[in-house]
Amino acid sequence: MGGEQKITAWTMTLVRICFSLLVALLCGRLPLVGTEGGDGTASTSTSSPNPDGNHSSNCSSLTVKLEFSTKVVEHEYIVAFNGYFTAKARSHFISSALKSSEALDWRIVPRKNPASDFPSDFEVVQIRQASHSSLLTLEDHPYIKRVTPQRKVFRTLNYTPDLPDPGATCNNDTRWTQKWQSWQSSRPLRRTSLSLAFGFWHATGRHSSRRLLRAIPRHVAQILQADVLWQMGYTGEDRHCSGVKVAVFDTGLSEKHPHFKNVKERTNWTNEKTLDDGLGHGTFVAGVIASMRECQGFAPDSELHIFRVFTNNQVSYTSWFLDAFNYAILKKIDVLNLSIGGPDFMDHPFVDKVWELTANRVIMVSAIGNDGPLYGTLNNPADQMDVIGVGGIDFEDNIARFSSRGMTTWELPGGYGRVKPDIVTYGSGVRGSGMKEGCRSLSGTSVASPVVAGAVTLLVSTVLNRELVNPASMKQALIASARRLPGVNMFEQGHGKLDLIRAYQILNSYKPQASLSPSYIDLTECPYMWPYCSQPIYYGGMPTIVNVTILNGMGVTGRILDKPIWQPYLPQNGDHIDVAVSYSPVLWPWAGYLAVSISVAKKAASWEGIAQGHVMVTVASPAGNNSEVGGEMTSTVKLPVKVKIVPTPPRSKRVLWDQYHNLRYPPGYFPRDNLRMKNDPLDWNGDHIHTNFRDMYQHLRSMGYFVEVLGAPITCFDASQYGTFMMVDSEEEYFPEEITKLRRDIDKGLSLIVFSDWYNTSVMRKVKFYDENTRQWWMPDTGGANVPALNDLISVWGMAFSDGLYEGDFTMADHDMYYASGCSIAKFPEDGIVIAKTLKDQGLEVLKQETAVVEGVPILGMYQTPSEGGGRIALYGDSNCIDDSHRQKDCFWLLDALLQYTSYSMTPPSLIHSNSRVTPPTGTDRPLPERLEGNHLYRYSKVLEAHLGDPKPRPLPACPHLSWSKPQPLNETAPSNLWKHQKLLSIDMDKVVLPNVRNYRPQVRPLSPGESGAWDIPGGIMPGRYNQEVGQTIPMFAFLGAMVVLSFFVVQLTKSKNKPKRRKPRVKRPTYLQQQQQQQLAPTGKNPTV
Repeated sequence: MGGEQKITAWTMTLVRICFSLLVALLCGRLPLVGTEGGDGTASTSTSSPNPDGNHSSNCSSLTVKLEFSTKVVEHEYIVAFNGYFTAKARSHFISSALKSSEALDWRIVPRKNPASDFPSDFEVVQIRQASHSSLLTLEDHPYIKRVTPQRKVFRTLNYTPDLPDPGATCNNDTRWTQKWQSWQSSRPLRRTSLSLAFGFWHATGRHSSRRLLRAIPRHVAQILQADVLWQMGYTGEDRHCSGVKVAVFDTGLSEKHPHFKNVKERTNWTNEKTLDDGLGHGTFVAGVIASMRECQGFAPDSELHIFRVFTNNQVSYTSWFLDAFNYAILKKIDVLNLSIGGPDFMDHPFVDKVWELTANRVIMVSAIGNDGPLYGTLNNPADQMDVIGVGGIDFEDNIARFSSRGMTTWELPGGYGRVKPDIVTYGSGVRGSGMKEGCRSLSGTSVASPVVAGAVTLLVSTVLNRELVNPASMKQALIASARRLPGVNMFEQGHGKLDLIRAYQILNSYKPQASLSPSYIDLTECPYMWPYCSQPIYYGGMPTIVNVTILNGMGVTGRILDKPIWQPYLPQNGDHIDVAVSYSPVLWPWAGYLAVSISVAKKAASWEGIAQGHVMVTVASPAGNNSEVGGEMTSTVKLPVKVKIVPTPPRSKRVLWDQYHNLRYPPGYFPRDNLRMKNDPLDWNGDHIHTNFRDMYQHLRSMGYFVEVLGAPITCFDASQYGTFMMVDSEEEYFPEEITKLRRDIDKGLSLIVFSDWYNTSVMRKVKFYDENTRQWWMPDTGGANVPALNDLISVWGMAFSDGLYEGDFTMADHDMYYASGCSIAKFPEDGIVIAKTLKDQGLEVLKQETAVVEGVPILGMYQTPSEGGGRIALYGDSNCIDDSHRQKDCFWLLDALLQYTSYSMTPPSLIHSNSRVTPPTGTDRPLPERLEGNHLYRYSKVLEAHLGDPKPRPLPACPHLSWSKPQPLNETAPSNLWKHQKLLSIDMDKVVLPNVRNYRPQVRPLSPGESGAWDIPGGIMPGRYNQEVGQTIPMFAFLGAMVVLSFFVVQLTKSKNKPKRRKPRVKRPTYLQQQQQQQLAPTGKNPTV
């Protein structure tokens, strides 16, 4: 009995060991349902990058902080020609142009790259003694189009780990992360992405108290259902069995990387003699597009063309890009991914070449930037109309905090920005190829961009008639099929989330046509149509401008026939609004603009309600050579318009924002308003109420104010309509007529609020940039604000700002405040109210690295003008407290108090009785600030022009005049819901079905010795989005199955050996037989054996 118990216990122990082994292996190998990673999405096992490319588990992915900057190279100029010429012809043109000029020392900079053997449309010239006249002489040559400075490009890739789950245990060696983070440029940067380590995701306003937690595989191609197209036979090859040509402009790719089977060409455009990727970013991007194993890409059979345009020090030049772009055109590239960007939309050679690329049918996909959540931070070239600009989301469909936001800003100040990004997709925790082998996870819009580029490459391979595929038709398919994210506005998500399958359906039913982006204007739809929906329109207000992009899928060039037609719906009060339309005279390449200005008719001055109508636009484009249609192709599109009208608000509730006098980078060096932001020195966000002053605008709307924007000189608005005129962070000069007009307006009741910033010529000279490599000085053309110009404007009232530069924390009216690089009030009327605070002298710190505390610094002034019925003036020396760019402590309460004072003549008791109130300064203790001698503000100013002596004002420009469209009323009912899935011609998404899916096994290259080919096939062992994870666990299940079988046989064998022998039962014989047997055995004397 005791032996049997021991055997049973031994058997149970063996079973427990096997079961524990099974559980341990499964828990360590498979994703756990119901667990979440640190970034808020479900977690899976991921790989951390390391120099060797090996796998090592980690608890978080890495976020790519892409920092991008440019510098002008001294003495080097890009000479662009009107066509493509041989090197000999280019040299002849330049030498003949400079023959009689003052440039005695010049040479053509040699360019040794694959494009040097072909004709080119530009040359890099080094002119040591360049003068303005010599450059003009070059531009006067009939074959020379433009002469621009050569630019040196710096990109810094910082890999920052996302915050892991606090409860997770990580035993990883952090050396790898530190090595990735050590890639720092030693150069001063033009701009830096905001920190991505904390508050990683931007909430979209959606909330659910309970939700199903699920494990999400991080193979982005399968999440977007690329496996559906793989199983239909589409893997990046077209019907002629040649791969779609996709170019990756990045840091290169190693020659024998195991993830790629169809690398057609690797080219090096840098001055380093290597084709390999020394950073890993280019390899990752290529893997997302075309990896065929482990972390699978979208189009494994596509034809990869690797362009190495960045060195291992992450340096590039504009000329390198231009040569590489020319070579891409020569190679007839189909899709080009550009995971770079910057704020310099005025780098003309670069932008011109982007247009030429798309004109040659190259579909360019570019990242919009990692400068979110600030608005107005779109990067170039993603902000161009012909480029597909991509933003990032996480796996919970939240807009990524790092993803840059619209609007585009190069249309400011006179116009209004366009909707960008075009589309968003997964850009957080995406898995891609490691530098040498294996996989890793990265985040950033430079990750989202190749996701779209890979999807586009796959889509191109599904279209039988490749003539239908062009940059416009592809963008039309992507934005028409995108899934809109709820609770997110159009400047965050564009048209929505990438939907690969719906895009396939549209492309395979596509007919060439024109379309609009956005496809409708609904000023009542919130939050998607923010900021338009945030404020109703009314009679007498500034016209609302909506900048619509026209996409022309019929051809690279086109035009608008006749004029757009405005057709109001009479039953929906369409005659209560007036519409003016301006548009591109030529649509090239593939796109143009349609600017719609909306105003309220006079008869609706006291009316409230909804008005609707639509604008009809007909686009014509030359028919292709193979087209059955002769002459021109035409396409008519309808732009529905819906607005909310309210009665004109009282004057006291209306605030006018001065946009006309705000300048930004590019083209000039306009420094940041906060000098503490040394890594972000440029003011490039537009200074608009819908970009970096968005929060202030939202606050004013919540307080009941109506805010309008003035994009013209001060002479161009009716001051009797407004209570307060706001001038914030103004860098521009003022026309003499503007100064006179504003003085007259304030005498008649208009009030003025001015938020200034620092201006000190010594500090401006101190904060100039010196480039050690190019030996080029970058001198700011003004300070944070143009204080001398502001002083000219307000001098008539005995007011002036100083050139003092102060910062510090203080308390005002029980509110904590921070003064960030502001100026002080130098002069103020004696009957005015002035508030002073104790601050640090930041100017002394910048100039001499010394610290000093200054008491009684006047920072706030309020004044009632003496004329009867005159307005009020309020001055404050710092705008950072209402600017989203680097705001630390907001002062919206102060803005409310100042508006109460200017609009309602209500002096805030907390200020008038403040202990910080001082006697107004007289301005006699120190001279007022003067303009920086030798500044070049006139080069970028709308007011100044060059003169023999000092720059002088230009003639005052005429005020903008809108030509209102003649209405053609419709006596019919308007559609009730303007937002529908954009139907291209007669395509009905509900009727377009996927063909029958057939099993398909993509071809893979022969395996090298030692490689395992079990899991190379896209789609894996079984169709579906979880194949990769399941496939990786099958060897473990086989091993565990063998262990279970072995355990069973061991148990059975042990039982048989230790089983006791059973005695045979003893049969009792009858009595007469026993007696007989005993008689027979008696003589022998033997006993019977039983």
